[in-house]
Amino acid sequence: MKNLPHVDAVIIGGGWSGLLMATQLGARTPLSVAVLERGGARKLADYLGGMDELEFNVRFRMMQDYSQETVTLRYTTRDRAVPIRQLGNFLPGTGTGGAGEHWGATCPRYVADLFELYTKTVERYGAKRLPEDHAIVDWGVTWNEIEPYYARGDKLMGVCGKAGNIKGKLIEGGNPFEGPRSEEYPTPPMKLPYAAALFEQAAKSLGYHPYPNPAAALSVAYTNPDGISRPGCAYCGFCDRFGCMIGAKAQPTNTLLPLLEKQKSVSLRNNCAVRRIVFDKNAKRARGVQYVDANGEECFQTADLVVLGSWTLNNTRLLLLSGIGEQYDPTTGKGAVGRNLTHQVSAGSQVFIDKPLNRFMGAAPTGICVSDFDGDAFDHSNLPFIRGGTFRVAGTGFQPVVSFGVVPPNVKARWGSEWKKASIEWYDKVAGIGFSGEHIAYKTHYFDLDPRYKDHFGDPLLRMTIDWRQNELEMVKFATAKAAEIARAMGAKAVIGPPSFERYDARRYQSTHVQGGTIMGKSPETSVVNPWGQSWDLPNLFIMGASTFPQNGAANPTTSVIAFTYRTADALIGRYLKSPAPLA
Repeated sequence: MKNLPHVDAVIIGGGWSGLLMATQLGARTPLSVAVLERGGARKLADYLGGMDELEFNVRFRMMQDYSQETVTLRYTTRDRAVPIRQLGNFLPGTGTGGAGEHWGATCPRYVADLFELYTKTVERYGAKRLPEDHAIVDWGVTWNEIEPYYARGDKLMGVCGKAGNIKGKLIEGGNPFEGPRSEEYPTPPMKLPYAAALFEQAAKSLGYHPYPNPAAALSVAYTNPDGISRPGCAYCGFCDRFGCMIGAKAQPTNTLLPLLEKQKSVSLRNNCAVRRIVFDKNAKRARGVQYVDANGEECFQTADLVVLGSWTLNNTRLLLLSGIGEQYDPTTGKGAVGRNLTHQVSAGSQVFIDKPLNRFMGAAPTGICVSDFDGDAFDHSNLPFIRGGTFRVAGTGFQPVVSFGVVPPNVKARWGSEWKKASIEWYDKVAGIGFSGEHIAYKTHYFDLDPRYKDHFGDPLLRMTIDWRQNELEMVKFATAKAAEIARAMGAKAVIGPPSFERYDARRYQSTHVQGGTIMGKSPETSVVNPWGQSWDLPNLFIMGASTFPQNGAANPTTSVIAFTYRTADALIGRYLKSPAPLA
């Protein structure tokens, strides 16, 4: 094994978390920093000729290679897990920027009570209303503590939108159910697609409170506080699963990489696959990382500080492979590494409207939302489930390959001339009402290492144990009925609800918003990191990203990931480096 020259800090992962932390350490400290990204290099110029739907939206060029590393899945501990061989239920990114390059740039914040979910739910409904076998916990952080970091993240990305609650004052046209914001969005809302306008009118007619979807694809040209300038969106319709060819969509390569390139104390090493975090158990200290470099050589990088900032599954797997912390045991309830696996509940309905909608233009995050049924914004006393989610109609830009073939239920053919004719006729007359719901944590939903299957290095694959429960099934049933109600108000000729939610289906895309495994909390018995992202076991190890989130909110997590990364950076730089010790 090759021993490399010592650095002060090593960061694992070159996505939003890793690169943001690197920019903070590079700008605010004299530390030497190495960022290890297992995928290749990326830059804005790579996307200039990259609007190839077949390559990016069908062949998933920007995603992790499942032939080298995947995960295994089972529903219960009684089942034998099997490997997921094709990308389906989520789409992990790889390369500089990670999933932050191909994301859809939808930027809502979590509802304010999510951070105190156990306490707030019990206060309102009593402990008996919590589902049996739940693992709901408070995060150890409140809305007021995290909100200033949300504001910093909004400015970093130039998030577009309309505030609905500024310092407790409700604002017309925004989301009245959001937590109090300290200020307005940095940029105004994006242009409104026709289908979203119909959705907005229908929602208002039913007494709901529609508002513009918060978006990190710019509505106007914008220069952020770091001096990074980006142009407004051209509404080309190639956002989700693509890199933005003009840089209007906020990505790590166009907001953070330009800063890193100017910071001589920070180096970004691509094609470096970290296999272990090496630590001294007696000294309770991480010593560095073992990784395979671009030439296939085993390397050992020593460091005084180790920061883990890769995707949820990779964060959790690396801790398990390294033997850091105690593996969670669902039978005894002991251990913390791997607990609280959750995956955002996504259930969309297809709405057939007999008029052209101009679906070919747009941007993944442009559209209208309704949050009247998000979190605990509505009374659940007489409902068979707790929590909820957000409805959205977005003008994502519907490419002809993946969007072709959606026909109303009166068309019985599923192939041949009749089906082709109907598909062409209805291609531009279908709107999707998306529903994104919370997924609460259960004691029997967790990660561990698979005893049978290994990756191309010979290391055990990560195993997921998860299935939908009655709470989620009832929530989807409720949401599907509400979506149909709004669709009728839009003038729908027909509505097709989501596919069956009887079992968790690895073949169907849910979202890439998988959370848990290294969760934060108030106690080392039930969490992996403290509320500052610092490991309970190794004080010089910090963990960032959605793997630290104890519950899965209805909102997409990237905005929250960035907010918590800023918070961890402030604690690390302002407190830990001055006195290296546990922060909580």
